[in-house]
Amino acid sequence: MERRAGRAHGGRVGTWQGSRLRWPAWRGRHALVLIPIGFIIAVTVFDVVTPDDVHYGVLLILAPLIAALVGGAWLTAAVGLLSVCAQAYIAAHLDVLAVQREEAVQILATTALSTLVVLLTRIRDRRQQQLEQVRAVSEAAQRALMRPLPDRLGDLRVGSFYLAAADQAEIGGDLYTATRTQQGTRMIIGDVRGKGLTAVGESALLIGAFREAADSNATLSELAAALDLSVSRYLADFVDDYAHAAEHFITALLLHIPDHGPTVQITSCGHPPPLLIHNGEARFLESTHPVPPLGMHMLALTSYTEDTAPFEAGDTLLLYTDGVIEARNPDGEFYPLAERVPTWAGQRPDALLRHLKQDLLAHCRGRLGDDAAAIAVQQPSDGERTGLPTAGVRKLT
Repeated sequence: MERRAGRAHGGRVGTWQGSRLRWPAWRGRHALVLIPIGFIIAVTVFDVVTPDDVHYGVLLILAPLIAALVGGAWLTAAVGLLSVCAQAYIAAHLDVLAVQREEAVQILATTALSTLVVLLTRIRDRRQQQLEQVRAVSEAAQRALMRPLPDRLGDLRVGSFYLAAADQAEIGGDLYTATRTQQGTRMIIGDVRGKGLTAVGESALLIGAFREAADSNATLSELAAALDLSVSRYLADFVDDYAHAAEHFITALLLHIPDHGPTVQITSCGHPPPLLIHNGEARFLESTHPVPPLGMHMLALTSYTEDTAPFEAGDTLLLYTDGVIEARNPDGEFYPLAERVPTWAGQRPDALLRHLKQDLLAHCRGRLGDDAAAIAVQQPSDGERTGLPTAGVRKLT
């Protein structure tokens, strides 16, 4: 199962494939309509053929409830009407067109219950439709923000994925993007505290600010300070309960990979450390100068710092959000990222992430507790470098 990028839509149905006809997908769903109808027929037949002192007609009152479970308001109304007609037929059959008081009460009760169930089903369908519309808007906004990264950024090979939590309709908490600059490639991956449309707005703010500031700040420290200022201004202007500082922030990891030189510069703003895969082994690049998440400028932080780590030919960096490392299996165990990733060392970023995504979903049985996003960046070998110029590079959007 795949939700969150794993929401693939099926193709055309009801067509011949080889010598076998694929039945339309809607037939399986519409077959459920036969359940309440078959129930009515069964109850009616049993009541007619059994002795007069045994009565099953009262069970017909359940038919509209069954219809509400498998269909909408129109189906429920039709089944309710059919139930009333069936009770009238049973009464007429038993009493030779003279409906007794007990049978009349059953008919009235079935009519009243059917009407009530139809109204409730109508309300349920309307709310479900509204929920689907909100979900569609959220997902459209997420797709617009979270465009898949290109396969290549300069000489770097790149892969990315985003998974929405399986049991959540609201999305928007995780973010990532990358851009080419005059000196190399810069990336950001982050996690907004919260979900839904509010988180989408904060994600959009940070992604837009990063794309504008990535090439105009010489160092990651300056870039982090500019992003923190943008996020703080946004929170001050648009978040009603901004006074509660701990409730609004964005963890982020900023990277700068120069075009020349086997190094990577990292600034971590409260985000999980990247995982470096080197010679088949994986290790976390813990920050020696950790700083708070973006949007917490009220802590009087005066400057940001950056760490430099080796990033040699053939190495791969894995960036991720906490939804990856906090995914639990049925026994409550966290996903062992550092143990699993070396299994796929040496593979290209897209293949590595494909294995990671499948293994992650298998670990948590397809039930992610939070959105999960990841980026894999691979340094090319010396013979694979194209020698792209660094001047006049157009920024990616």
